[in-house]
Amino acid sequence: MSNAIDPYLWLEEVTADEALDWVRTRNAATTAALAGDEFDATEARILEVLDTDARIPYARRRGEYLYNFWRDASHVRGIWRRTTMDEYRKDEPAWDVLLDLDAVAAAESENWVWSGAQVLRPDQKIALVTMSRGGADATVVREFDLESRTFRDDGFFVPEAKTDVGYIDADTVYVGTDFGDGSLTDSGYPRIAKRWHRGTPLAEATTVFEGEASDISISAWHDRTPGFERDFVQRATDFYNSELYLLEGDTLTLVETPTDATTSVHKQWLLIRTMTEWTVGDVTYPSGALLATNFDDFVGGSRDITVLFRPDAHRSLHQWAWTENHLLVVTLVDVATEIGIYTPSADGWSDTPLTGLPELTSIEIVGTDGEENGDEFFLSSSGYLTPATLLFGTVGGGVEALKQAPSFFDTEGLTVAQHFATSLDGTAIPYFVVRKEPADGSPAPTLLYGYGGFEISLTPSYSGATGSAWLEKGGTYVVANIRGGGEYGPDWHTQVLRAGRHKVHEDFAAVARDLVDRGITTPSQLGAQGGSNGGLLMGIMVTKYPELFGAIVCQVPLLDMKRYHLLLAGASWVAEYGNPDDPDEWAFISEYSPYQNVVGPAEKTYPPILIATSTRDDRVHPGHARKMAARLEETGHTVRYFENIEGGHGGAADNAQLAFKTALTYRFLWNTLSD
Repeated sequence: MSNAIDPYLWLEEVTADEALDWVRTRNAATTAALAGDEFDATEARILEVLDTDARIPYARRRGEYLYNFWRDASHVRGIWRRTTMDEYRKDEPAWDVLLDLDAVAAAESENWVWSGAQVLRPDQKIALVTMSRGGADATVVREFDLESRTFRDDGFFVPEAKTDVGYIDADTVYVGTDFGDGSLTDSGYPRIAKRWHRGTPLAEATTVFEGEASDISISAWHDRTPGFERDFVQRATDFYNSELYLLEGDTLTLVETPTDATTSVHKQWLLIRTMTEWTVGDVTYPSGALLATNFDDFVGGSRDITVLFRPDAHRSLHQWAWTENHLLVVTLVDVATEIGIYTPSADGWSDTPLTGLPELTSIEIVGTDGEENGDEFFLSSSGYLTPATLLFGTVGGGVEALKQAPSFFDTEGLTVAQHFATSLDGTAIPYFVVRKEPADGSPAPTLLYGYGGFEISLTPSYSGATGSAWLEKGGTYVVANIRGGGEYGPDWHTQVLRAGRHKVHEDFAAVARDLVDRGITTPSQLGAQGGSNGGLLMGIMVTKYPELFGAIVCQVPLLDMKRYHLLLAGASWVAEYGNPDDPDEWAFISEYSPYQNVVGPAEKTYPPILIATSTRDDRVHPGHARKMAARLEETGHTVRYFENIEGGHGGAADNAQLAFKTALTYRFLWNTLSD
């Protein structure tokens, strides 16, 4: 297809009648082809998993309360609620419902989807609640009174936009939003941060920082840690580079860390996680290290830095979080988790391993409170065959299992194994295989999942939907830890940026071949699935490696890489993929951009593909999915298309929509791969 001629540009008109008619026609055809008795049973089973009251009600501790947002069959849009720690320990806690989103949506005739809440501490009497229409990234912000359980008539209100907002005190917030012409970046995020006082119009808020249109976003916030209150501004110049400023009155002081580093401040400590090597004087710190220094001293010019974590060939930094006085650090060792406790003192830093944790599971920090409640923490432990356990502990006080999720599928005979495939450049690529090994060693229908971008690591986790709809039926499930993720630190990601992107595709193809070489599956029985950046990966598998697969599921994808930077938040990802307007960079992007590389069946036979997206996705434009489906139809390939009219980038606005969408995926795969 000519780069200058795009016959399907009209499908980028998100809500145009002609485009939506096209969508509804294909939705109906896909539903008719996949629905039926077995589909209905799969959908019902998945919805049961999503709606069950036996799920763990994960909560965020804020002072004396634990806050939770909950959706089930009786609360389709959800309820925001809280309880005390004593109640939370019970099997059936007594919850105090603060806000019923179903009731609000019905009263206002709006399709509200919950986006979160910020509670002002320590009094916990008011909160900033964010909601979106249909699950979009753009939200409406409204101030909520936790005592009267109502939205405040005189409260802070920000109209629909991609907004950044947070309390300074009870009567003041920092806000970045759509203030009118020129106030957003090219990526559609706030370009200006303002200080806004209660009772004054948003238009009269005081500007504290302005960025450039080419920046990704600007944000300002207030650190309320008692005894260490500070104000900060962050300027994100691209997806991986940002500048942090200390704001004192009208004075901005640059915190001179590497722009590609991740930084955080807790009390007197500045933490720096390096993305690339950083040389300070005669000392060079490696990429992927975690460094600590005194914040005030560092701003004053000191470079007395302590290395808390140094990566190696098998070990990388995965996650970290402060309790009041200690730092929890999660590391990955060949994608298996370990946790250490780091403690600062006058004599320096000490570290000890956190013991008493479940074995053979992946563990994540799900909650700490650096302001109050001492040194408690919440962890979640799960594995591909192990339902989640919520763990609670205090530093020095041990760890206990607080809540346990139920099993949603039969695991008898199922095993988990880790293998390594060799990519084209010789790199060993780990992947996990979950299956019931056939007694006769015969290959089985297999689903290979991948992402490969933005330094996002895929660690083992439990999925009741995958287990009940795929594994129980005899399918094999595989997760590929390809480059582009963060499983082995930032180098695992940075080596595939821009011109190195082909390595992501080669890694995934190598895993597909290795599965066949091991006899686990065959090309006709091998399906692949990915969403967002993983959806781009699926488009590449279809157009560049079609002989390796029997079916593809491509969800909320990027596919037209010639125009991705012009659509919605696409400009923010140029640091990941490159700039298609630059001829040198388009030269390597054009080699893999799926939309531009579709050919007819006479040249290549593509596996059947299911493309799914959401009309309300305001992060990855639904035009990518629509145009690719139209192009595949035009050239004579087998394509199924489904677009949820709601749902945002997650593809669903409630559990029923998610169950339907997920059931479509598994029915398509099973029908295609087990035939």
